[in-house]
Amino acid sequence: MAALGRFIARTDDDIPVRTPRLPAREAAERELSDPRYHQHDPNPIQRALDWLWDRVDELFSAAAGTTPGGWIGLLAIAAFVLLLVVALRLRLGAVRRTPTTGGALFADTPRTAAEHRAAADRHAAAGHWNQAIQDRMRALVLSLEERALLTPGPGRTADEAATEAGRALPPYADQLRTAARTFDDVTYGGRPGTEQAYVLLTGLDTDLQRAKPTLAATATRSRG
Repeated sequence: MAALGRFIARTDDDIPVRTPRLPAREAAERELSDPRYHQHDPNPIQRALDWLWDRVDELFSAAAGTTPGGWIGLLAIAAFVLLLVVALRLRLGAVRRTPTTGGALFADTPRTAAEHRAAADRHAAAGHWNQAIQDRMRALVLSLEERALLTPGPGRTADEAATEAGRALPPYADQLRTAARTFDDVTYGGRPGTEQAYVLLTGLDTDLQRAKPTLAATATRSRG
């Protein structure tokens, strides 16, 4: 391999020949550019990853250097932050990903109120409170439709059904709105259902099966 500076070559007469610095450097660069010297070099992706990890290491090293206790102190702070996040998550519940209104109440193949109640009971027995609440709310609304207290509406939301049912059965209007809110929370708001919520919804469904519409509501529906 040629040297980066001047190098000495010898003729047949063993007379040294001196090569100027610039040509010698160019000769060395040509020699070093031979692919066989670079076949084990890291590829661009590997170089980028190496650079990234070097920066991360520098960042943590700098943080450890300014944190009391060094690396132990830094790890303690990280553990505290993690525990704080977990505590807030448990205290506040799931973060709502979408608004709690706007989704259709019925999204699958139509079933009867009795079929939805049976499905709700199965889910409750298994401790699947989200699904139990959903099926019980659907059973409640379908039961009112089957009794002609609600006009059938496949694309209706839980809030819309509760509002219409509240006009037919005013004493239960507040409970119906609460039931619709519970349905929306577990279906679209990401909140976990609970046994208590399911028991309240089941009680409302049972009460509504015996409830009678008011005369004013019946007259209004007749005129409509």
